[in-house]
Amino acid sequence: MKKILALAFLPIALLMLLTSAHPVAKNPAVLVYTKTNGYHHASIPLGVEAIQKLGAAHGFDVVVTDDSLTFNKKNLKKFAAVIFLSTTGKVLGTEEEKAFQNYIRGGGGWVGIHAATDCEYNWPWYNKLAGAWFKSHPKQQEAKLIIVNKNHPSTAELPDTWTRKDEWYNFKDLNPDVTVLIKIDETSYSGGENGSNHPMAWYHDFDGGRAFYTELGHTDESYSDPLFLKHILGGIEYAMGKK
Repeated sequence: MKKILALAFLPIALLMLLTSAHPVAKNPAVLVYTKTNGYHHASIPLGVEAIQKLGAAHGFDVVVTDDSLTFNKKNLKKFAAVIFLSTTGKVLGTEEEKAFQNYIRGGGGWVGIHAATDCEYNWPWYNKLAGAWFKSHPKQQEAKLIIVNKNHPSTAELPDTWTRKDEWYNFKDLNPDVTVLIKIDETSYSGGENGSNHPMAWYHDFDGGRAFYTELGHTDESYSDPLFLKHILGGIEYAMGKK
C-alpha cells in the first residue's frame, strides 16, 4: 500500500520539482502616473483604460497611481517604463525627483503623453528628458501631421500624412538632441507658433535611459483611435527596451 501511494505521488512531486527549477516568467510592468497640480484632463481615465488593454494584449502589466511617494528606489526598480499621462504642474518632490533621475540613469524608460510637457517647470533635467515644455495652444481643431521618421515602432504603421483633430501644443525650450518622429503642418490649422519645424512626437536615449514623447492625446476620442493606440504602444515598447 505504501509503495502504491509513493508511486501515485511521484508525478506530482516531479511536477513541483520542474516548476521550481523553471519558474514561470513574469510579465514586465509599467507604471502609469496621473498626478495633476494644474489642469486635469478629462481623458485621463480613458487613457488609463486604453493602456491597460494594450498591456493585456501585448504582455505587460500596468500599475496606475497618482501618488508621488511611489517614486522611490525600491518601487521604481519594478518597472520597465514609467508613463506620465497628462501630468500637470508640480508632481514630484525633491527626493522623488532624485529617485526618478536615478531610475533613468540606471537604464529605465519614460513615456510622456500630451500634458507630460506641462509639468516640472523648475526642473531643467526633466525638460531635457521630456524634450520640451508646453507654451500655449489654440482651440482644438483638425490639422495635418507629417510622419518624418517611420523607423520607430511608434510610427512604423502610421500613414505618411495623418489628419486628425486634437489640441495642438506650441512648445518652448525644445531639446535639439531628440529624434523627431512627427511634425505638424502649421499651414493646415490656425494658432501654430513653432514654424515649419514644429515637432509633435520624438524619442531619444537620454542619461542612461530611454524617453519617448507624443503631444497627441488630449481628446477622449484619441483613446479609441486604432492608429493612436498603435502609436503609443510603439512608444511604450521602445521605452521598455523591447527590440
